[in-house]
Amino acid sequence: MTARVIVADDQAVVREGIVMLLGLLPGIEVVGAARDGEEAVALVGELAPDVVLMDLRMPRCDGVEATRRIRERYPATQVVVLTTYADDDSLFPALRAGARGYLTKDAGGDEIVRAVRDVMAGDAGLAPTVQRRLLERVSAVAAPVPARESPPDGLTAREAEVLSLVAEGFSNKEIAGRLHIGAATVKTHINNIFAKAGVRDRAQAVRYAYQHGLIRPPGTNIT
Repeated sequence: MTARVIVADDQAVVREGIVMLLGLLPGIEVVGAARDGEEAVALVGELAPDVVLMDLRMPRCDGVEATRRIRERYPATQVVVLTTYADDDSLFPALRAGARGYLTKDAGGDEIVRAVRDVMAGDAGLAPTVQRRLLERVSAVAAPVPARESPPDGLTAREAEVLSLVAEGFSNKEIAGRLHIGAATVKTHINNIFAKAGVRDRAQAVRYAYQHGLIRPPGTNIT
């Protein structure tokens, strides 16, 4: 399935570079480019893309407000933030506005493709560093539940292990390498985890894992 994408960035050189990069990636068709948030919202109404790659700091209408308008008016279009900034003042307002993905501009082509596909499938397309930052925020506002002797909600020991690695920000391919299993097996485990835990995406899985004591607080290593 080809994803129809709009790129929104106020810097012409950056915008054109992203468009050029996306043109080389499989499964992505760039259908428009916007110079600011106002233009991005208008293009979504005109072109009905699957995904908008949205910069945050733009004139007239910034990326957070543009994301909010797009998600309110055109809910079939998903937003993946693509920005230089990963600080809390940028990250959390964008997610609250309805962005389903968040990448920094040092992301590679494979990571962009993965994020676009994830949000089109209803998952969260988050960079590993962003997943870790969300975990840190959860740890700061929620008291962890003591670890259980057995996983909750019927999770198997292997599923709990996969979930802990998801919460640490590892991709499916990285999890497969660490556990010496196939990528398809990892995907099956993750689907089972989502069904048993009643979560929709990786961001919710991070919160679930921490609240049920399946992962250690940030700053400790998995052994």
